[in-house]
Amino acid sequence: MANEIVKYHSELNTIPLRKFTPVEMNLFFSIVSRMRDKKDEKVRFTFEQLKDLSNYKATANIRFIDDLESTYDKLMDLRFGRRSSDGLQRERFVLFSRFKIDGKAEIPFAEIQIYEEAIPLLNNLEEWTRYSLQQFNELQSSYSKTMFRLLKQFRTKGFAYFSKEDLHELLDVPKSYRESDVNKKIFTPIRQELTAIFLGLTITKKYGKGRGKPVIGYQFSFKPEIKNADDFNKHAPTKIEQDAALIKANAQLEVEKEYSVQDKVKQKQRELELLEQYIALQKLEMTKKNLTTPKPKEEKISSMTTEDKRELLSGLRNLFSEQD
Repeated sequence: MANEIVKYHSELNTIPLRKFTPVEMNLFFSIVSRMRDKKDEKVRFTFEQLKDLSNYKATANIRFIDDLESTYDKLMDLRFGRRSSDGLQRERFVLFSRFKIDGKAEIPFAEIQIYEEAIPLLNNLEEWTRYSLQQFNELQSSYSKTMFRLLKQFRTKGFAYFSKEDLHELLDVPKSYRESDVNKKIFTPIRQELTAIFLGLTITKKYGKGRGKPVIGYQFSFKPEIKNADDFNKHAPTKIEQDAALIKANAQLEVEKEYSVQDKVKQKQRELELLEQYIALQKLEMTKKNLTTPKPKEEKISSMTTEDKRELLSGLRNLFSEQD
């Protein structure tokens, strides 16, 4: 597979890909990767091109045609669109106006054309979501694929918040799912596959008021990417890389959970106290250097013994090493 980058207007992320399988997601975003900046031109993909782009495993063309048709049928059930920042202007439309599949041609192909109203989603982009197609294709869970796209929109910020209603819609969470089901069947595969990509990924639930303190939203936090980070030659993490990243993130999470707010406040107070003592020690040393004749008053100030100084400096070294 070539160094394919998927890039589109972030508005596309607001459309839930309901009931899409991982294979159908791969096919759809493989098409999107090659439709960018083509305006309303008809774009022809040979079957071999699409299979390569989408990391398609099955070989029989009839099965491939079925998957292509299923992808398009589900796309036709979606309504893409735009809305103004104040919410007063809204549009809805289909993404593709033409989707022809010819498996009998000498070189079997699919011919696709974007709908006129959808052109701004893939052309002359002023804001966008961008990621490696290969990395996306190699993710296994449809939940991981969707969350990967959503978090890539916030890759340089390092955090994203979604209301419970919005996230459940975007991930197409079954209405029968309880929070325990969401944790086990959705968040577990997301953290398993994505923690090695979005380093230190944590999911924090926000609770509302009222009976039982219901969950009202989810905060996703991770180490931000630098703005000029590229997405070329990126593979999805191996199982070993996933587990290593997850163990590291979980260990940090356990440390954060282990201590109460009061414990953390006391720790910060102790750090401040150490710094104040260090400043006082520096001032004292400077005073000693500047004075040629010791005065009785200074003996009172210099009550800190050599052992005390050694202990203070040791504490400071520990403090700064923990923060690195």
